[in-house]
Amino acid sequence: MRKFASLCAALLLCSSACAERDADAVADTNADAFWRNATVYFLLPDRFANGDPENDLSYGRGNDAAPLRGFHGGDLQGVIDKLNQGYFNALGVDALWMSPVYEQIHGATDEGTGRTYAFHGYWPKDWTSVDRNFGSEAKLAELIETAHRHGIRVLLDVIVNHTGPVTDKDPLWPESWVRAEPVCDWSGFSGTVSCTLVKNLPDIRTEDEKPVALPPQLVDKWKAEGRLEQEQAELEAFFQRTGYPRAPKYYLVKWITDWVREYGVDGFRVDTVKHVEPEVWQVLKREASLALADWKKRNPDKKLDDRDFYMIGEVYGYGITGGREYDFGDRKVDFFDYGFDSLINFDMTARAAKEDMESIFSSYSKMLHGGALGGLNVLNYLTSHDDAHSFDRERQRPREAALKLLLAPGAAQIYYGDEVARPLMASDAEGDAQLRTPMNWSDLEKTEKREVLDHWRKLGQFRQAHPAVGAGVHRKLQDKPYTFARTLEGEASVLVSIGTGTGKKSLPVYGLFAEGTRVKDFYSGREAVVKNGRVAFDTEFDLLLLGQAANSH
Repeated sequence: MRKFASLCAALLLCSSACAERDADAVADTNADAFWRNATVYFLLPDRFANGDPENDLSYGRGNDAAPLRGFHGGDLQGVIDKLNQGYFNALGVDALWMSPVYEQIHGATDEGTGRTYAFHGYWPKDWTSVDRNFGSEAKLAELIETAHRHGIRVLLDVIVNHTGPVTDKDPLWPESWVRAEPVCDWSGFSGTVSCTLVKNLPDIRTEDEKPVALPPQLVDKWKAEGRLEQEQAELEAFFQRTGYPRAPKYYLVKWITDWVREYGVDGFRVDTVKHVEPEVWQVLKREASLALADWKKRNPDKKLDDRDFYMIGEVYGYGITGGREYDFGDRKVDFFDYGFDSLINFDMTARAAKEDMESIFSSYSKMLHGGALGGLNVLNYLTSHDDAHSFDRERQRPREAALKLLLAPGAAQIYYGDEVARPLMASDAEGDAQLRTPMNWSDLEKTEKREVLDHWRKLGQFRQAHPAVGAGVHRKLQDKPYTFARTLEGEASVLVSIGTGTGKKSLPVYGLFAEGTRVKDFYSGREAVVKNGRVAFDTEFDLLLLGQAANSH
């Protein structure tokens, strides 16, 4: 497969309504504002869009799965089509995260929720090839090039912890590579790492340093595909260059970072982080960083910029309120010290259900600016593919969800369909399959769904145009209507007011915009000039997203 082995800019000048601001919160100038403000769109290719019906059932896979537990036909071509249609740009998306696209087990298994195929991408069989249900290596290259042309980065989802389940078509890997038991009991670090997540999900021996031979099933597979010698030669070159022993984790590091070196992948979302020895992630980050630097050197006309490789970790259960560390019970681990630039924030979906925006926004800002996570980042989300407690599963509060997610300090993860209230309930499916319904494109024929999408788009575009939204310091300015500012050194400040009522409205600008400045409401598209320290608008909406207008002096 391979061809190539801060201080804040200024304190707000405002009235006594600003008295509650935290004078100790300052923006961290050493952090990358782009990633701290990034909007990441997460999708399962199989459930998003079917661009090529010819690859719907590859490797002899059948149509005999339990409801929502088989392949539905979505693929890389479908994602490419939506990129070219400008769907992600309209949402203000900065990065695309897809569930794993490398080759999955061919057979099916039942974990107690019905006959299941690896449509979700988390049951790997061969880390060196794209699963034909999703497309091909050439199609992945086309997707990444297309995303980059649209100014969008690509994050690949990677797995080091386990292979796919054993089926009649997918034999168990050698004992030197995997353990089939015990099942994790979560009793401390060992009971979380040196075990299988669930029964029949072989755990890779990532703790080992002993050299092992290639699994015979890969040898046979590559031989049949006519690329055994090439893969072996590349492995030889990798181990000679790095000096690593031929232990399982280093094979995986080589295979995973090849995608970066060959295609210019911008970053990883790493699966099951807490189930692998943290030192492994340092190695992965180092090799991925070298690989991206190599790709950019060879492809100066294709790179978006000179940003370093970015790595986001899924430490299941980690929340921003825990600071830098994850507590295993008998050991605490700071995964930010092991190569991660950001961790998924499992705190937000629970808090969003019961707390108001100010409680969330102010606490997050304190943590990310001068607090325990100063200079670092988290990825907020409200719904996901495996969180049964996702916010608003009944999809009764999609507008509130957009406000809480896209206006929160930190990066934001949109789960495919959040923006059109895709159903997260399916009465005929069991378990996490209910969270993975096909993208509801046909719902866009409904006026109410188009209005929801328009709401998400306006917030996303406002966020993308103003790094201060996610990366800046939060300041509450008044309670009614709820009004706040975000400031970030070197970037334009923003003023947000929610619950203003429709029609005519006027509010002070609290020194954020100078007298005579033309200010734009990015929600309605209308503009106003600051006069006597205030701006006045007449819009049909009950919120204002204010930033300096492009033609203002």
